[in-house]
Amino acid sequence: MIILDCLGQRCPLPVIALARRLPQVPVGEVVRVLADDPAAANDIPAWCRLKGQQYVGAADGPGFDVRRVS
Repeated sequence: MIILDCLGQRCPLPVIALARRLPQVPVGEVVRVLADDPAAANDIPAWCRLKGQQYVGAADGPGFDVRRVS
């Protein structure tokens, strides 16, 4: 699992960081985005739907898991 620390960043910065990092992640790998902005709970799943990636779900604490599928 890859950890992307976006704590303290306001949306859309966590989504932008995820979009920049994901191409370097192997297909099938999970990225945990640590984000404490409440908007991330909506923005990250929406971005996954738009980009065809798998939103695995919210992690314990302020984290969101995304699996690269393509």
